[in-house]
Amino acid sequence: MSELPTLAVVGATGAVGTVMCELLSSRKNVWGTIRLIASPRSAGRSIVVRGEELAVEPLAPEAFDGVDVAMFDVPDDVAARWAPVAAARGAVAVDNSAAFRMDPDVPLVVPEINPEQIRNRPKGIIANANCTTLSMIVAVAPLHREYGLRELVLASYQAVSGAGQIGIDTLLDQLAKVAGDRILGSRSGNVRQAVGDDLGPFPAPLALNVVPWAGSLKDGGWSSEEMKMRNESRKILGLPDLKVSATCVRVPVVTGHSVAVHAVFGTEVDAAGARDVLRHAPGVILVDDPATGEFPMPIDAVGTDPSWIGRIRRSLDDPRALDFFVTGDNLRKGAALNTAQIAELVAAEF
Repeated sequence: MSELPTLAVVGATGAVGTVMCELLSSRKNVWGTIRLIASPRSAGRSIVVRGEELAVEPLAPEAFDGVDVAMFDVPDDVAARWAPVAAARGAVAVDNSAAFRMDPDVPLVVPEINPEQIRNRPKGIIANANCTTLSMIVAVAPLHREYGLRELVLASYQAVSGAGQIGIDTLLDQLAKVAGDRILGSRSGNVRQAVGDDLGPFPAPLALNVVPWAGSLKDGGWSSEEMKMRNESRKILGLPDLKVSATCVRVPVVTGHSVAVHAVFGTEVDAAGARDVLRHAPGVILVDDPATGEFPMPIDAVGTDPSWIGRIRRSLDDPRALDFFVTGDNLRKGAALNTAQIAELVAAEF
């Protein structure tokens, strides 16, 4: 085709959809017409994309007519209903929800790891991974290629923006209630009293606190976020029997998911060799000099595209194991950017 493909951004007014629109203005232009789609209550709003003010259209079947690629950032139930509609109308749906990630007929793609999978889309849908998995897996994959991954033990530190705008608003409201009172801030019981019932989407106060829970309850006491990290890591890496154990923790950070990783490999590893692998890996920034206070932190990763990796050290007890820390912007690589990268791979087919 000589003309550039047409793109639709579904959920364009949401937290991630807004970042998608920003990325369209800053990345290489591979698109012709761009359409912005959202719920009927957001229809009519205007968003500037590539210097042009675009009106938001209401979500409807005809909105996908003539669309080649549709990027979705909507709740799971909305994606489950509308991504197949987009595909039936001729678009390739790139979905950021959890609706299709574990569907065997839908590829789960991270362009730095398994870009060839985009062509394996019998349903016309490509899934984007969970934001916590994404930041972590970009670092794990090159190490797996070098050493042969056998096991992952993970602890996540997840920002409130992972719960959407309501998560951000809840944290900021709670911080406003407890700020400025040194006595209050030193006593967890008083924090509960100050916050009151203003818990938003969280099971406990986030201000001056960490909550060892993210997601919904699954069998055996595991959370949905923990199961996503296990199941998605297996699918992306093509390791269906990979041992993965995760503990997901919500922390009072607005943006930037982090993961402490204990990775066991099939061969002996060393920190210097791992650093060399990661230094040349796509989508990775190596920040690893604790002696000078250089290590990856979400306050530095926010607004950037790569995963930031550091604190790399070989296990004291197992020469086949590495421990390291990774952080990344959960609204960019963890969501909007990876979706955009997948869409750009599809655009190259036109």
